[in-house]
Order: sequence, then structure tokens, then C-alpha cells
Amino acid sequence: MIVTTYRPVTAFRDDVFPIQTCSPETDAKLVTVPRDVVQEVPLEHPDLPWFVELGLRWHTVPLISNMQLLIGGIRYPAAPFNTWFVGTEIGTRGLADESAYGITRRVAERLGMDTSTERTLWRDRAIVEINRAVLFSFDSARVTIIGHHSETLHRLALLRSAPGANARRSMLTVTTEGAQRIRPGKPPGSQSPEPPQLRYDVLSRMNRRRLGTGSSED
Repeated sequence: MIVTTYRPVTAFRDDVFPIQTCSPETDAKLVTVPRDVVQEVPLEHPDLPWFVELGLRWHTVPLISNMQLLIGGIRYPAAPFNTWFVGTEIGTRGLADESAYGITRRVAERLGMDTSTERTLWRDRAIVEINRAVLFSFDSARVTIIGHHSETLHRLALLRSAPGANARRSMLTVTTEGAQRIRPGKPPGSQSPEPPQLRYDVLSRMNRRRLGTGSSED
């Protein structure tokens, strides 16, 4: 088993945990990761100069290490792999969540919002700005990251293209178009899947019928 992670606790939140290795033949061993080999992105906001004063940064490579690789009936328990971040994994889950870094209130207060009541939606505004900072910072550092809206469209496109409900299909497949959309902006010639259009005329007729204000055409 291999374990390496960031610990979302104030006293240790910027520490890089060591790699732990173990096997049936050897005892657990900790290997310190040199700080200079860990790539991190300092977080700043495109419109809020004070955001950089929060001193936030995030590592660029999400590593998954609690799964086994199965090849030809042989299980390899120490086969970590990595992908790229979805922005909200960092902004919403890592930074904003009260059980993690919990910076939402600090950001809302710096925005001048009233945090004494939830009616001001201060959490929502702060989380949006945190996620903007994450995407802006990663893009500025030229580190691959994808926004949650693009990821949603990508997953929906995969589901629509599936040959059948019972078909075995990898959900980690990345199309050429999907890879192009990961970078900021839309590359020339690429087309993003369009969301289905709501039939507002149908909804309107249904509402008129319920209210008893419909015409003979409805």
C-alpha cells in the first residue's frame, strides 16, 4: 500500500505527508518526499488582490493509491495512478468545506458580506469566488484542470453514447474533444455538447391549463 496526501488541518495543512510502503515480506517504511519535487500552485484571484494574502496553495497532481491493478489474474496492490483535478475538488471540497480548510467565512468577511445570517447567501458567494481563484491560478500556472460544468457535459456525452445500460464501458475515457476543453477557452474547431433545450412553450401551455387561462389552441 502507498499513501501520500495533504492533511486539511490548520497545523499541518501545508505539510506533504511521507510515502508509506509495506508488503507481506517487509515492515512499513516511511519515505520523505523532498519539498522541491512537489509542484504547487499559489492561489490568487483575477479581481480580488487581497486573495493572495490568504497564503493558499494546492498541489497539482491528484494521486489515487487505494486501488489495486488486476492484470491477467495478478493483483498489484501498489499501483497508484493520477489524473487531473476538477476545480471544485479543490475550491469547494478542499478549501471551502468546514470539515477541511474551511476558509469560506474568511473570504465572505473580506468580501464585506454579512455572515450573521444565511439569508445573505454569503457561503454561496464566497465559494464561487474561491473556485474562480482556483481555476484562474491553475490556468495562469499552465497546469491542467477542468471546470465542473465542462466535466458534467463530458460525462453526459459519455452516458448518451453508451451502447446499452448493461454494457461494460470505462467512465474514465477521455475523448480528444474533452481533452481540448480542459484548457481555458474553446480551441478552434471544437464544439462542446449542447445541453438539451427546455420546451418553454410546452411548460407555458401546461401552466395556463392549470390556471384555467388557456386558449382553444392549448
